[in-house]
Amino acid sequence: MTKTNWSRFSKLALALVVLLSALAGPVGAVSVASENVPNEAQVGSQVTATATLDELYRNPQLESWTLAGETDLEDVTWTVTYYDQTGAKVDQQSFDGQNFSGAQVAAGDGTSEVEISVTGTVPEVEAYSYDPAQTFTLISLDQTREGGSSNDIDTWTAHHYTEDSAAARAELDSAQAAIQSASGANTQQAQQTFNNAVEAFNGEEFNLATNLANEAETSANQAQQSSQTTQLLIYAAGGLLVVALIAGGFLYWRSQQTTYDKLG
Repeated sequence: MTKTNWSRFSKLALALVVLLSALAGPVGAVSVASENVPNEAQVGSQVTATATLDELYRNPQLESWTLAGETDLEDVTWTVTYYDQTGAKVDQQSFDGQNFSGAQVAAGDGTSEVEISVTGTVPEVEAYSYDPAQTFTLISLDQTREGGSSNDIDTWTAHHYTEDSAAARAELDSAQAAIQSASGANTQQAQQTFNNAVEAFNGEEFNLATNLANEAETSANQAQQSSQTTQLLIYAAGGLLVVALIAGGFLYWRSQQTTYDKLG
């Protein structure tokens, strides 16, 4: 291969590597070692979410970077705790507010793991949704490097609710299960009533949603019972037909036997 061709080949190979890297997307520099995050919480209650990060200085190779976080919780306190390779606490910082930045993570400090804990009050629901259930950002963490570039580490969300919305959701779940179990029956009316219940839920009319969900469940159960009754009647009619055929066949056989006796 000539020098010119080799140069062209090298440039092509380099371009291919860059293209493949771009398609693969950015590689996160930090991994989540463990988490203790609630899946749901009642509006107005106080909750705590915790995540522990490790693999702090890989991909890319960094000696130090800045940790930032945000949450939709209210009256928020963040606690960032630093640990070395032995698990001993190296340092601890506290931040207030829904957003924080400036938590320095540095290999020179001996930091091997970082635990982030956020405590706050669950916010009001801005828009209710039955499916998917309404959620809020419980904790979101970013890695910021010198120069302003950043990587998303991870984001955790949670379903939030009130007593009334939770009660309505439970009735909707029950109605949906009844409709699904009545598969094969005519559940068109039940499904329409259920759809109306979902619309009422999304519109924050929880009493109406509950009543409509109950109606939908009752309609689905009745449709299933009607289908089962019809099926039983069909089975019964089929059984009677079989009995009649057997009886007719037996009588015909007896009549033939009597005829043969007379001929004899």
